[in-house]
Amino acid sequence: MGGSHIAIPTILKVGKGTLENLGTYIKSSGMSNAVIYFGNDLIDMFGETVMKSLKDAGVNVLGYREMDSIKIEELIGIAFDIDSKAQVVVGIGGGKVIDGAKYAAYLRKLPFISVPTSASSDGFSSASASLLVNGRRTSVPARMAYGIVADTQIIKSAPEKFIYSGIGDMVSKITALYDWVYEDQKGYTELNDFAMMIAKKAVNSFVRTPFESIKDDLFLKELLDSLAMSGIANEIAGGSAPTSGSEHLISHALDKMLPVPQLHGVQVGIATYLMSVVQNHRYKRVNTIFTDTGFWNFVEKLDLDIKDYEKAIDMAPSIKPHRHTYLHEKEYRDLAKKVLYEDERLKKVFHI
Repeated sequence: MGGSHIAIPTILKVGKGTLENLGTYIKSSGMSNAVIYFGNDLIDMFGETVMKSLKDAGVNVLGYREMDSIKIEELIGIAFDIDSKAQVVVGIGGGKVIDGAKYAAYLRKLPFISVPTSASSDGFSSASASLLVNGRRTSVPARMAYGIVADTQIIKSAPEKFIYSGIGDMVSKITALYDWVYEDQKGYTELNDFAMMIAKKAVNSFVRTPFESIKDDLFLKELLDSLAMSGIANEIAGGSAPTSGSEHLISHALDKMLPVPQLHGVQVGIATYLMSVVQNHRYKRVNTIFTDTGFWNFVEKLDLDIKDYEKAIDMAPSIKPHRHTYLHEKEYRDLAKKVLYEDERLKKVFHI
């Protein structure tokens, strides 16, 4: 009888100064020809460190460039421009370049090394990419990163909004897992207990991490480790259910509606608190972590429109019609809209 096979990263380095050792990690995996994509303006910031690290380790850089497009047509062009001698694709930056480089690597069947410069979501470890297909943000299959190299020094220096986004995305596993259990009970899906365990351990370990500041090394390492574990939980489950439930549907709806949406994890975080109240599940814990980290203080300054969130609740089921979260039922959509306007915490967020 065959067992299940799942992909997990071969290289996982999260800590201080890991970027300086990037070349060593690549070389020790037996690869000596690399192609590197940087996010906007990041060649100026990290190009020298990266090139020196690869050169010192004896890794040839066959090409490097900034990549700022997530249009699928452009990425297909970029992918097929990759030198045939390339053995690995490295993406360095935020969500866009990670998604773009990951997809290019997937098309060329090359291993991908993910080097996130911010901790804004679990995208750096997931096996899908959020790209523009016919002008709309769409999730497309990509590949699980062969390596994840996250330098906490760099992540600490990114604007705080990215850390808040990562916190929102991480805490959302609380409501996502509850939705998944609900879906299973209703007979719409089958839970994968192992994926459930990994995702649960990831979020619980994170929300229990003591910290003085969200820039503490331990706190950032926990955040990154937990986000990486979330990507692996999805890989085990063969889908995004362990880490993406009703709270993500609200955020995806906002992405479709708004000309300029907020950061993914910021929208997801607000929706997580809302849904935790609707589910009557661990909302005190969600509120505590958002209060203690300063997430609430941050979102209160964003000038958000409550009507956008109300519309997003109604639109949520149409985002993933094959799922069956709490928001796929009218009584819970009605309750969510009631909570949106009546909850004391959310009143402060939306200034009503």
